[in-house]
Amino acid sequence: MDEMKKKLRRVFEELSTPTPDRERKERNISQSTMEFSQYRQASEKNRQGFSFLGRLTVKLIRLLKLPGGTTMQTSGKLIGAFATAMLAVVIGTSIYQSHRTPVLNISTIKEFTVDPAVPMTSPPQTAASSTLREESTVTKNIVPPQPIAPSLIEEGGRRQVEQQSLMAGDSETKRDDTAGVTAQVAELEMSDLDRGAGVARPAQKSEALGRAVGKMKATDSLRSRALMPMVAVEIPAPYYQDEGRDTFEKFATATVHQVAVDPVSTFSADVDTASYAFVRRQLNNGVLPQKNAVRVEEMINYFEYDYPTPTMAEKPFQPTVAVYPTPWNASTKLLHIGIKGYTLPQAAKPVSNLVFLIDVSGSMNSPDKLPLAKNALRMLVDTLDPRDTVGLVVYAGAAGVVLEPTAVKEKGKILAALDNLSAGGSTAGGQGIRLAYALAERNLIKDGVNRVMLFSDGDFNVGIIDREELKSFIEKQRQSGICFSVFGFGQGNYNDALMQALAQNGNGNAAYIDTLNEARKVLVDQASATLFTIATDLKFQVEFNPALVKEYRLIGYETRALNQADFNNDRIDAGDIGSGHRVTAIYEITPVASPAGLIDDLRYSQPEKKSDAPATGEYAFLKIRYKLPGESQSRLLTQPVDQGNEYQSLAQVPTDLRFASAVAAFGQLLRGGDYTTTFGYPQIIDLANGAKGADSFGYRAEFINLVRLAMTARAM
Repeated sequence: MDEMKKKLRRVFEELSTPTPDRERKERNISQSTMEFSQYRQASEKNRQGFSFLGRLTVKLIRLLKLPGGTTMQTSGKLIGAFATAMLAVVIGTSIYQSHRTPVLNISTIKEFTVDPAVPMTSPPQTAASSTLREESTVTKNIVPPQPIAPSLIEEGGRRQVEQQSLMAGDSETKRDDTAGVTAQVAELEMSDLDRGAGVARPAQKSEALGRAVGKMKATDSLRSRALMPMVAVEIPAPYYQDEGRDTFEKFATATVHQVAVDPVSTFSADVDTASYAFVRRQLNNGVLPQKNAVRVEEMINYFEYDYPTPTMAEKPFQPTVAVYPTPWNASTKLLHIGIKGYTLPQAAKPVSNLVFLIDVSGSMNSPDKLPLAKNALRMLVDTLDPRDTVGLVVYAGAAGVVLEPTAVKEKGKILAALDNLSAGGSTAGGQGIRLAYALAERNLIKDGVNRVMLFSDGDFNVGIIDREELKSFIEKQRQSGICFSVFGFGQGNYNDALMQALAQNGNGNAAYIDTLNEARKVLVDQASATLFTIATDLKFQVEFNPALVKEYRLIGYETRALNQADFNNDRIDAGDIGSGHRVTAIYEITPVASPAGLIDDLRYSQPEKKSDAPATGEYAFLKIRYKLPGESQSRLLTQPVDQGNEYQSLAQVPTDLRFASAVAAFGQLLRGGDYTTTFGYPQIIDLANGAKGADSFGYRAEFINLVRLAMTARAM
């Protein structure tokens, strides 16, 4: 045993020797380890007589010189065992105190957002800097933080302590090395005492000592590396997360119509952009969107096009029409219709009475929901006129008024009310809508903007939850002059079908906000279009000339289709349009002489073909009906589409129109591509790349990246 102690002492001396000769140190340690193993094997074979505990007890008895024969020997054994146990506890406690790793106090760790695209050598981005980066980057999406495993926190703490050791110097690390191996050896000795039947198995002790030496090597290797930046993390508060409960209205893709049988197409305007933003979020998450989440007209209308701007509020539209070759079918043509609404000058903008209706239920407890909505509202408040008023209504299990209508000049009071909002509870959305309308009506501004703005994921589950009942209530409220707009957040339980229905029946618009950049686009850059209505009940009707057009189909607008008789009926509600808003509609038409027709002529009867088209040759005749704000009788605007509006080749087509056709192709492909033939993602990318134009805000470049993502995205 004395010889073994000498060998172990030699190991400790080697560990504490401040020599750069690493190989010699490792060689001596390995030799000592081998001798230790050989000694244990010999001891195991020749083990006789007292155990280690017994021998230690006898030595203690002799040292104390206790008389007493067998009885005293038994007492001596008990005394020796107790003394040995106490000695082991003292040694173990000392080793633990010298070697233990400090534990990070989680409450003092600051949160950082780590961008996977940023190399590890760059400084970590804080939450604040991440927000600023997101505002200036179009393609950046908010990604909800994932729960951090406790093992990662422990690993972060261990790495931080190692960094501090390295910065303190090699001497401290060497002491840690020695303490680590000492703890391993002490553990072996303690296992001897616990067994009480001799020594531990030599193979186990040899492996344990080898692991201790390996730890010392790893620590020394860490000391030789360059310092790496450490990222402190904290466990985020639990937040709501659901999957597979997104709800969209089901609709079939618009079909082909035969002009000889059905020459008239009628639909309501749509300025919403919610579908594009949701599709973008899904693709950025690596999955293809649900088919019913793709409304092609909303994808097309997401982008700005350089249509002529009207100069008179009484005539707020000046149509742009064009006919050009279809990119995905050489045997058909596209008929393009575009309008841009009159832009109100700053001095002519009326005073606004806004009521923010905010969902603070438990389902909004997610970084991409209530926190994002609060940031969006802060930006909106900054753009409002000091004369405007803002009221704040919230709902969870019940609804309540958080802030009575307050002038924007008291901005601090409004922002403080927003800051104090937190999520929790069920969702009494119907009660919240009623209360918000009541608050807006109490503060109604005649000849001003009166609007309720809902910020929610649409997950109503308490009170009035029936969609038809909610629609009926909002339809009745239209007569009061209060508009209703919705802004959707989140995914997993997003009720798009309800949000769309509420907006369409409330003379408002619907948007989906997936990032802070999108919030800025909708509520800051397009604030005038969002708040100030320049026309209501905007309807389109196109009559095709059977002498030139055999078939047609409207791309998108499936949920906005109207009957032919609805066009002249001023009691039929249709879409509203705000200051500077743009609306684009694209038809794919089949010329009479084209072989691309999909509908055969009837065998036994041919509809009588009549056409009053002039000799110049009209493809179609466009009619637009609208009401000015406050008026009940619609006005009519007409525009023929003739061969003078036709481009013979795609290269001649203006940039905006070509880009719109690329978006139309992409939307159709996401819905299944029933009519896009062999035109695929690579062709869409080529078409859009050649039509990006100035792209001041990078939205068109972002679109091209989304097409690339769709090429590798997986199905839901």
